[in-house]
Amino acid sequence: MEDKRYFVHPSSYVDDNVTVGDGTKIWHFCHVQTGASIGRNCSLGQNVNVGNNVRIGNGVRIQNNVSVYEGVEIEDNVFCGPSCVFTNVITPRAHFPVHGLYAKTLVKEGASIGANCTVICGHTVGRSALIAAGAVVTKDVRDYALMAGVPARQIGWVCECGQRLDETLECSCGREYSFDGECLNKKC
Repeated sequence: MEDKRYFVHPSSYVDDNVTVGDGTKIWHFCHVQTGASIGRNCSLGQNVNVGNNVRIGNGVRIQNNVSVYEGVEIEDNVFCGPSCVFTNVITPRAHFPVHGLYAKTLVKEGASIGANCTVICGHTVGRSALIAAGAVVTKDVRDYALMAGVPARQIGWVCECGQRLDETLECSCGREYSFDGECLNKKC
């Protein structure tokens, strides 16, 4: 018997040619498809589908009922809330399949995507960005942006720790930020 350093619940399927990192847990009724790569210390909640060739970094938390379709890449320490949705085709048609021609979506390190969000394909969600529950992302999201609504619009900035920043751009956790043009950067 193979000595796996990760956990897969017996009700889940992990196809051939999949990489799963040490300490990762794949819970009930999940399917991880061929060519997928999941990093170390991740958690895939109940009923998660990871599409062919998807790349998921280390420390990622994907809550129940999420499908991460081919064309999506998730960097380290990302949180995907329950029932959030990723798309991979801009104009889907059942009778005109695209056969692998998927728009790319990138979710950068430390971002959080709230419950029931939809991320339209072809966009980047910036580092440590926070997408409010139920939002629909239709354009690129800047690093540290706080996004809400349908379609999602920026309503503020958040710290790497997740707290909303006020006009001082100083967080109670001790981190400080500054603007570089229209971009927010963490001070060293």
